[in-house]
Amino acid sequence: MFLPQDYALIAMLNNWSVSIRRVTILGSTGSIGTQALEVIDQHRSQFEVIGLSGHQNVKLLIEQIEKFEPKYVSVTSKKIALQIQNKLKNKKIELFVGEDASSKVASLKCDVVLNAISGSAGLKSSFEALKANNQLALANKESLVIGGEVISKVAEKNQIIPVDSEHSAIAQCLKGEKISDVKKLILTASGGPFRNKNKSELKNVTAKEALAHPTWSMGKLVTINSATLMNKALEVIEAHLLFGIDYENIEVVIHPQSVIHSMVEFKDGSTLAQASPPNMKIPIALALKWESRLENIFNSIDWSKSHEWNFQPVDHENFDFINLSKKVGKISGGAPIVMNAVNEVCVDRFLRGEILFTDIFTVVNQVVNNYIAENDFLIKSLNEILELDSKYRRKVSDLLNNTKNVSKIF
Repeated sequence: MFLPQDYALIAMLNNWSVSIRRVTILGSTGSIGTQALEVIDQHRSQFEVIGLSGHQNVKLLIEQIEKFEPKYVSVTSKKIALQIQNKLKNKKIELFVGEDASSKVASLKCDVVLNAISGSAGLKSSFEALKANNQLALANKESLVIGGEVISKVAEKNQIIPVDSEHSAIAQCLKGEKISDVKKLILTASGGPFRNKNKSELKNVTAKEALAHPTWSMGKLVTINSATLMNKALEVIEAHLLFGIDYENIEVVIHPQSVIHSMVEFKDGSTLAQASPPNMKIPIALALKWESRLENIFNSIDWSKSHEWNFQPVDHENFDFINLSKKVGKISGGAPIVMNAVNEVCVDRFLRGEILFTDIFTVVNQVVNNYIAENDFLIKSLNEILELDSKYRRKVSDLLNNTKNVSKIF
């Protein structure tokens, strides 16, 4: 029989036994990075921030350094490094500067590296984190999509933990289940702001309209990718690589409320779904502490109120990136690299007002299909990935620089 003081002692011992997770956050000033630090701040006794990697928001990065006191910080330019050094003269931090700075910080030993860098720029950091045997909390889906076999070969079992809400949902649904019992993965998509528009209507949408996502607050690239459904196309490839399910058995369904984050259908006819309000803190917290859950991360669903959750099929006629991604994913090799590179160039041009929203579809489809028709697909190294990525960025940029009308070339 325990006395009250015994319970107090047990509680104290439990607190002592909580292992502190040493965390490095890449892309710390972006949407995922800032939310991750909010989670850590809420549970300071369970985490130590070892490294931070920031980009343009110098003011916020300096605030993060002052608050969390990391040992290592990476930035892209000497100018930013000087600003940090001048502002934080009394802080003992090691600064890494340049294009490869974040990958150097990712390679330093810790318990988990959260890669929240946007786009293909995050690939090398993921590679270095895995090589260093750090657990990788992956919000940078491009690392897997374009890294393919190169990333998969360097990763140990359970070393990559998904942060995307869809893949986190699938991982949660699969806990304790056999992959051999899985019939289908169902990724949910909000459908973005244009899910009910046809191609003639899509032609005239503006960048401002495309950035006005109805559910999520994200960076510009991810938000535009959500509007075109390229984000979901990339997630299809990511799901295949993470869970080993054939592309024929990965389905996408539109779910505007974004409460069901994804589902797993089993061979006996049952379906498991993971549901939570549309907020990224829950999958972020789960990835940082995998496989434990932290308390009070976000409000749960209020079951005292009525809810209406809708599901509808994807409009592949007007949003055809998902089918393209399955084709590209099956071919593998260089095809996913080209698809992602061309898309990132086109998104940038659209945001600058240089091409139409529908031109993103046109250019990506044409260039990718041309590449598939003309090339073999074996990619053996990280350098080959980076070279092909760079080659097609230049190629598409040159083509777009030489025309004011995409339809004349594609």
